[in-house]
Amino acid sequence: MLKLKQVHTQISGLHIIHDVSLEIKRGEFVALLGNNGAGKTTLFRTIAGVLKPGSGAVEFNGIPIYQMPVHKIVDLGLVLCPQGRQLFPQLSVQKNLMMGAYPLRKDKIRIQKNLDRVYELFPVLKERSHQQAGTFSGGEQQMLAIARALMSEPQMLLLDEPSVGLAPLIVQQMAEVISNINHEMDTTIFLSEQNANMALNITDRGYVLESGVCVLEGECEQLKNDEMVRKAYIGA
Repeated sequence: MLKLKQVHTQISGLHIIHDVSLEIKRGEFVALLGNNGAGKTTLFRTIAGVLKPGSGAVEFNGIPIYQMPVHKIVDLGLVLCPQGRQLFPQLSVQKNLMMGAYPLRKDKIRIQKNLDRVYELFPVLKERSHQQAGTFSGGEQQMLAIARALMSEPQMLLLDEPSVGLAPLIVQQMAEVISNINHEMDTTIFLSEQNANMALNITDRGYVLESGVCVLEGECEQLKNDEMVRKAYIGA
């Protein structure tokens, strides 16, 4: 479904991503682990078309997307839920969700179906649909960011650091919701996380990124038992 071939990305002359190749199949739930500054966000922004690779290729469902504008990539069904949520704080919950539904703007029936679906997934958003997004707690804002990303019916969701800044109980709740999106909505998920313990408990397999280089990959049980991963990311 998603394939990266020897991708290199630079930002302002700095070489951030080095020769990354990876592949994710339809329906998988895959983790991207790495410390702050490892290049995870840069890699996700490269996949989503926000940044263009200096060399290498990104394919989605067999289609080269590395030179496409972001909105065309979204139309294909690949959507980024960015780190930091990037909501419109002065707009209501419902208006933020409608921003996510823009690719379906001509199909009001599908938009309403998706709105009902995300309200079922996150009941607090329905209860407070007319409240300004900026007045929400961090956990509620993250729910809204994920819900907004789901409004366009993505085949694949890139979730960039959804647990950052959240209390442990909220992180646990968020992990359960993300798992449900993968299993019940048939949405392929690529999850970027510093919280390796959480990520490896809910995903199928993972990649480890260090200084922009993919240094390890494997099934989650294998990664959880890897000495390097345990020392560097799990703290055991």
